[in-house]
Amino acid sequence: MDILIVEDNKELADLLCDFLRAENYTVSAVQTAEKALLLYERYGARLVVLDIMLPDKDGFYVLEKIRRSSDTPVLIVSAKTEKDDKLNGLNLGADDYIEKPYDIDIMFAKISGIFKRRYALDEITDGNIRINKASRAVYKNEKELEMTAKEFELLLLLMENKGRALSKEYIFEQVWGSDSFSEQQTLTVHIKWLRQKIEDAPKNPKKIVTVWGVGYKYESV
Repeated sequence: MDILIVEDNKELADLLCDFLRAENYTVSAVQTAEKALLLYERYGARLVVLDIMLPDKDGFYVLEKIRRSSDTPVLIVSAKTEKDDKLNGLNLGADDYIEKPYDIDIMFAKISGIFKRRYALDEITDGNIRINKASRAVYKNEKELEMTAKEFELLLLLMENKGRALSKEYIFEQVWGSDSFSEQQTLTVHIKWLRQKIEDAPKNPKKIVTVWGVGYKYESV
């Protein structure tokens, strides 16, 4: 998931969830430290938005636990505005600290800034398709697609060369290797499988386009 929100005020959490989902983030919200750590351990997150005052253990406890095993960005959101609280959060490894009540546009700007700083180089986005090179994951409309290793490498090569016609020979060598025993017919089959996964109309592809006499290219739609 993109963002885990840890917030005991359900109304506020629901409001933030709705706003972020409208911006195409995948979001989950929990109200306790215990549930936050269970969910984080099971599914992970690319960003944790963390309240300090929780009904079981405080947010500083959650932050300490996360930092023992991960450098996942953590944005603290709290009504605790004392300098010592801010310093404690930042010293424990929080990436930023925002006071309640907050302006939703300021919150979104901070979240967007964290994602750009941390993940921009790891991702390629084109319309409703997003590919994460670090996690080797592909998303369509923010839903993760099942991809084989070769399908991922083929799509990555095409998207990294967006708009360029790549020959079948070049693609085959880059993805399968010059010493591969596979035949180039394998490329045709993998292109078909990719189109079935990422195209809205696989029989009339708009993204992975055949360049007759050459090979294929990825087009922005």
